[in-house]
Amino acid sequence: MATAISGGSRIRTNTPAENAYNALRASNDNIALRQLRISTGKRINAASDDVAGYITSRALQARNTSLKSALKSVGEAKNVTAIVQDSLDNIQGLLNDIKQLASSAASGALGTDEKVALAKGAFRLSQQIQTIVDSTVFGGRELLSGTFSGDWNIGFSSKSELITIGVNLKKDNIKDFNITGATSNDFNLNSVGTKIGSKASEAANFAAVEGLKLKDLDSINDSDLGIFSDKNIAKTLESLSNAINNVNKVASYVGGVDARLSSQEKLLTSQITNYNAAVSRIEDADVAEEQLELIKAQFLQNTSIISLSQANQNPQSFLQLFR
Repeated sequence: MATAISGGSRIRTNTPAENAYNALRASNDNIALRQLRISTGKRINAASDDVAGYITSRALQARNTSLKSALKSVGEAKNVTAIVQDSLDNIQGLLNDIKQLASSAASGALGTDEKVALAKGAFRLSQQIQTIVDSTVFGGRELLSGTFSGDWNIGFSSKSELITIGVNLKKDNIKDFNITGATSNDFNLNSVGTKIGSKASEAANFAAVEGLKLKDLDSINDSDLGIFSDKNIAKTLESLSNAINNVNKVASYVGGVDARLSSQEKLLTSQITNYNAAVSRIEDADVAEEQLELIKAQFLQNTSIISLSQANQNPQSFLQLFR
């Protein structure tokens, strides 16, 4: 803190000039600081500007980086669920068409040739189901093959939350139709199996329905109507209904996971925004306030220069004593 001390008649020590010079240096430093803050837009440009604020802002930024990574992971997981749901919707539609053809074959008004034609058409639809399965791929991996499982970190806290989407479409899951997991944050989608993998058209237990073989549609001929015969058609229609129901259940569970991911996506987006705001309040400069302080410092700089000039003239007044 500057103190107004007069040098009296001493000329070797010009205290007023030193005070003016010190004030000038302080004004220059203040001007440099305000100009830096205005040019960078940041109040904290180095840890020395605000030690506590620097530590807090860096911690918040690190947290925000993790949240952004989690948000990206949620988006990728949603891509998987969207692809799976779309494929299951298509499969469900094809199964409905197959069932409709089978229902038509149950009509007593149709002859053998018509029923055979309906069966061949139904088999072509079953082949399309296999095409859907083969083309439902994400990251180079088939999603409906019965072996897919993927992990995504969808949130970060003291314990990172992990969601596992495992689309296990196998017959052996018929008694395990639920979402299970080691913890509430670890979801394994073990739905009623639709044994779509390994050639859906040849599957011996398609859509977890015992005895439903879509390949049998291709074996129907004039001499043997097989699953389209009057004896078997009722069981065929029942099996197709069960298959449709099972595929729909799988889709509903995938939809549930997608709903959770959507909720997490909204949460992460909101959290990222709030963390950005917190970092801004701590680290960013108030441009209007900095401009006011800059003008004040520039004024003090000018007055300090004037005072220094005047103080340097004082010793010369003592020369009059020697004239």
